[in-house]
Amino acid sequence: MSKAGLIATLMLAAALAGCDSDSDSGSTVAPAQLRVLHASPDAPAVNVLAGGTAIVSNLDYGQSSNLLEVTPGRVSLRVDGQLPAGATATVIGPVEVDLASGTQYSVLAVGRVAGIEPLVFSQPSAPAPTGRTNVRVVHAAPAAPRVDVYLTSPDASLATSSPVGTVSFKQAIGPAEVPAGTWRVRVTAAGDKAALVFDSGVITLGDGANVLLAAIENTDTGPAPIQLLFSDSVTNARILAAGTPSDLRVVHASPDAPPVDIVANDNFAAPLVQDLAFPQATGFLSVPPATYNVKVVAANTSTAVITANLSLQPAVRYSVLAVNRLASIEPLVATDNARRLATAAKLRLIHASPTAANVDIYVTAPGASIATLSPTLPNVPFKANTGFLQLASGNYSVTVTPAGSKTAAIGPADISLQAGGIYTAVARDPLPGNSALGLILLDDFAP
Repeated sequence: MSKAGLIATLMLAAALAGCDSDSDSGSTVAPAQLRVLHASPDAPAVNVLAGGTAIVSNLDYGQSSNLLEVTPGRVSLRVDGQLPAGATATVIGPVEVDLASGTQYSVLAVGRVAGIEPLVFSQPSAPAPTGRTNVRVVHAAPAAPRVDVYLTSPDASLATSSPVGTVSFKQAIGPAEVPAGTWRVRVTAAGDKAALVFDSGVITLGDGANVLLAAIENTDTGPAPIQLLFSDSVTNARILAAGTPSDLRVVHASPDAPPVDIVANDNFAAPLVQDLAFPQATGFLSVPPATYNVKVVAANTSTAVITANLSLQPAVRYSVLAVNRLASIEPLVATDNARRLATAAKLRLIHASPTAANVDIYVTAPGASIATLSPTLPNVPFKANTGFLQLASGNYSVTVTPAGSKTAAIGPADISLQAGGIYTAVARDPLPGNSALGLILLDDFAP
């Protein structure tokens, strides 16, 4: 949508709302309400500014701001994306908009970064009648096809149900007034009930609420192509597809431990992982979310070297590293963020070398001397996880030294990072028969 289109949309909504106060009568002017939803799957976190002042900061994908009460009238809105090294770039606006009294505005940032645009909806701010809910469903998933949307009682048969509407990307259904209570949202390919792409399970629509359900691209685990972003006056949350799994991978980072099997809930007959040797890693396995008793055992035996309870949540990816020497072997659990950004590469470093103790990590231009540089990450202890750092596309050198030293223990290792890439490097002890520390390369580093 162009700036002119955005202005026209909001001005038309203001005109239709028809709820300006009567200044001659002295009546109170009802505020306008505004919320912003981040629905661009490859865009970074954003800041939203009104009149040059930040009203929402660090809004990430799949999040909605709270409903903000703003003075009716003309306001300049701008959305800035957060880039590497603290930079920002305007991705929407600035645009002058007219906000009407007593009107609720939802502004969704939709599409991929290359074509990101605002999608604007408005309705009266007044709550739905007692015992009722106003519901609007928005198709905000750029990769999803035209779909049918079913809003039914939780136990209704899809075969005998009719869709409440059919929508393509950027289109909406409603708002429609329905009884408050428990419901179920199912989405199928348009005209094909057998092609179920999303099932919410049981959801609750509150008494008197104005609810926005935005279908956004699923960047987490599981086969469902979408999730729902739920927003009303008090709650902002993601609704996952029923049965969304967890993802799990295992990394053998214990330098003197033998090859191992990973056994869940004492099911030795069917280990999750078999014959994993240092410094190997598995791919991601999809498993039902639950709390598992996990045993790491010497391969093809029942002799456990690690026993731990691991609670896995739906839509979360986990990397579980077996770290430390065999006599003190233990699990190190890291959560992974699989969402790719068009604006940056994501690099994570995990310290899993018991020999190295605390280290300084330098991320520099290729060939740069670290002699006069401060560490990018100073005094990083054993088992530390830097989390994903956002870096601009390009070539870098990574050097790891003992804390306070300029003598390299690992590297300099030359790496090439691309925007949209996800990279994990795990510092490890030397391979058998070798004296040099090294890296276990995962994600997009892996061949």
